[in-house]
Amino acid sequence: MLKNYFKIAIAVLRRRKFFTFISLFGISFTLTILMVLTAFMDNIINPTYPDMKRDRSLYIGRLELRNAKQGWINTSSSSFYFLTHYAGSMKRPVKMAISSGSSSSNAYVNNKKIVVGIKYTNADFWGVADFDFLVGKPYTKPQVDQAQRVAVIGQTTKTNYFGDEPNVVGKYIEVDNIKYRVIGVVKDAPLSSDAYYANMYVPYTLSKSDYKSTGHQGEFGAVVLAESTDDVVKIQQDYAQIVKRIPTNSKEMDQIFSNADTHFRTIVRNVFGNGPESGFGRFLLFISGAIFLFMLLPTINLVNINITRIMERSSEIGVRKAFGASSKTLVYQFIIENIILTVIGGIFGVIFSVISLQLINESGLIDGLHLTLNFTILFYGFLTCLLFGLLSGVYPAWRMSKLNVVRALKAQ
Repeated sequence: MLKNYFKIAIAVLRRRKFFTFISLFGISFTLTILMVLTAFMDNIINPTYPDMKRDRSLYIGRLELRNAKQGWINTSSSSFYFLTHYAGSMKRPVKMAISSGSSSSNAYVNNKKIVVGIKYTNADFWGVADFDFLVGKPYTKPQVDQAQRVAVIGQTTKTNYFGDEPNVVGKYIEVDNIKYRVIGVVKDAPLSSDAYYANMYVPYTLSKSDYKSTGHQGEFGAVVLAESTDDVVKIQQDYAQIVKRIPTNSKEMDQIFSNADTHFRTIVRNVFGNGPESGFGRFLLFISGAIFLFMLLPTINLVNINITRIMERSSEIGVRKAFGASSKTLVYQFIIENIILTVIGGIFGVIFSVISLQLINESGLIDGLHLTLNFTILFYGFLTCLLFGLLSGVYPAWRMSKLNVVRALKAQ
């Protein structure tokens, strides 16, 4: 029976090539967009280079001071003192990587300007992140404490500044009129890994800002590394208790908020809300609404196309009903046909997704980003494809099953 349905479906698709093209394009395009977006989400949520310990890492990002009565909010990064004095007082973490954001600086080679993003870090930064050193090694705590002008640079910066030289360890790179001795070259971190992305890494003791300030706000963030995943929640609870006891040190502000979040929660909090709420509820509402609308529009379009296609087959439906075919049998047939159509569209969608991801990876639009189409994404993509076919086929099939036999035959 299924074999016959498949033959009929292929024959119908060949008969009306324009409708077939529109249907397949809508399915494959929708699936391609969903799978590419899912690949981006997979890159954000799951461990990726150099953030390979993401499952047992907690990220301390924005620090927020509030005036509950007036509604004032002052948001910034944390100071180096705040992180070492308060977050650093916890006993459970194995290490804590402290680093600034990536600040743009300028270097010049043959009168050509090169923009270099510099990140100031402590020595434990290299013990938390899993950077791939192409040559050389990271700087050590004594080098940081002595404020030595040493630097670890990314592969792209090495190529832009030194050209094709195979080993640049020991050479000097001049950025903003300051010379740094290169001691290591690493594979570039992706821009999506905010805690680790930069073109050049130097000791925090070389920072142009006052890293010795005892205020709460500054330019640093931290990644706290737990011994195991079992300790992650405990560290979050410990840090929450510490933050509750921290004075605001400000007459205008009476509340302080700082959170040790997982990587995904950090992104959600930064986009959808900081402070006492994590913004996760708003995130779920936003994602659910976006997916619903994204799926609804092509589904309605495909429903309309299917209704038109089915109505054109009214004579066929009338003949089959006249020879005893039940409405249930006809509905089943047309749903199977639609699922076959969506599966074919899904196959094209997978092919287009692989091509799209390859083009994104090769384009260099996002530094260091490498998207992959894993089997989990592929599985859910096909489930989406089947659901898409089922939703867009049920109503047209039901409309078709209600056709009057006499009217359907007269339509011939």
